[in-house]
Amino acid sequence: MKSKGFQNPSALKLSFRRKHGGMLSAFFRNIMSEDASFGQPLVGIVVLNYNGKECFSRCLVSLQNLSYKNFFVVGVDNDSRDGSFEVAQQEFPQVFFKKLSENRGFAAGMNEGIRIALEKGAQFVWVFNNDAEAEEGALTELVRVAEKEPRSGLLSPWIFDSATNSLWFGKASVKWLRMRVSHDEPADFEKKAASYESECLTGCALFLKKECLEQIGAFDDRFFLYYEDADLSLRAKKAGFKLLVVPGARVFHSEQSQSNPKKLYFLVYSGLLFFQKHAKGALRPVLSLYGTIRVIKNRFDSMRGKAGATAV
Repeated sequence: MKSKGFQNPSALKLSFRRKHGGMLSAFFRNIMSEDASFGQPLVGIVVLNYNGKECFSRCLVSLQNLSYKNFFVVGVDNDSRDGSFEVAQQEFPQVFFKKLSENRGFAAGMNEGIRIALEKGAQFVWVFNNDAEAEEGALTELVRVAEKEPRSGLLSPWIFDSATNSLWFGKASVKWLRMRVSHDEPADFEKKAASYESECLTGCALFLKKECLEQIGAFDDRFFLYYEDADLSLRAKKAGFKLLVVPGARVFHSEQSQSNPKKLYFLVYSGLLFFQKHAKGALRPVLSLYGTIRVIKNRFDSMRGKAGATAV
């Protein structure tokens, strides 16, 4: 006869699993996650949002699915009015959110997130557009190359147009006489390399080393929109850091700014600021004259009601 209270060992195991199985599964998942991130440098990912109802949540989902484990996300909002910030707060409680009281532009908004990321101990900061999505292994590859290349300061993944799957950013250069920054096609040997240098990098998914930020500072917040990335690139190069593109890291970009009615205004304004800041010697008066002509033309187009034109 069985003693009182005795149960079959299989029944005991089943009862234990029913009571504690969920807790144990979460426990072991946490252990596995911590083990995967052991020894990995901490990365702070900064996503800047402004009225990103159509893209912000998709962006955060892609970051949630990264194979790299030792990272956190800071979501900075430039006073959105479309509810995208509030929706993201509900859907992604693990993200550190910060809502600004006004739209402070790309540079100032990203700088707020960079400040928070560094305060939280990030060794690298990945500034990320809200209209971009990362492939699963993108961050792993960026960290690998950054650690392998000690003089690298800024790095960028390959960035593809989400609509066409064509390469949107592979490298860039400053066209001084034309007063613009151009996206260029990488050479065949560069496409096969683990990384290669570029004169400029885009701010769409820009990977920043802490040492570089400490030496040159973050974005110049006089650039409300556009050219802040080119400015940071030239400052980093001047300080002796390499600017690298990493083909093995891939991001897809839907470029919501195309629909911004003030795009032309900010391109002209920020372009003038950039070239006045960085032009040297005899180029300064030439570019100043060319810039004045562009401003006059832009105002004239605006008065005529030309599509997309806004007076500077």
